[in-house]
Amino acid sequence: MKYVGLTDDPQKRKAEHGNPADWWQTRFSSESEARAWEKQMLAKPGHTGGTGGEGWRYGYTYTITSSTNQ
Repeated sequence: MKYVGLTDDPQKRKAEHGNPADWWQTRFSSESEARAWEKQMLAKPGHTGGTGGEGWRYGYTYTITSSTNQ
């Protein structure tokens, strides 16, 4: 299962999630672009997350494991 989220502070969020080995992030230039990406990613099978995260400037994903925090 992949976790999907948005944030303005990717380093902080990565640490809060347990520093996942497969952390991936992308940057957005507008909130509407970020929210559209988030909605598209959450619609994919095997993807979960919470909408309305802490900001929108960066989108991120990682694989949920026993050593990560959602």
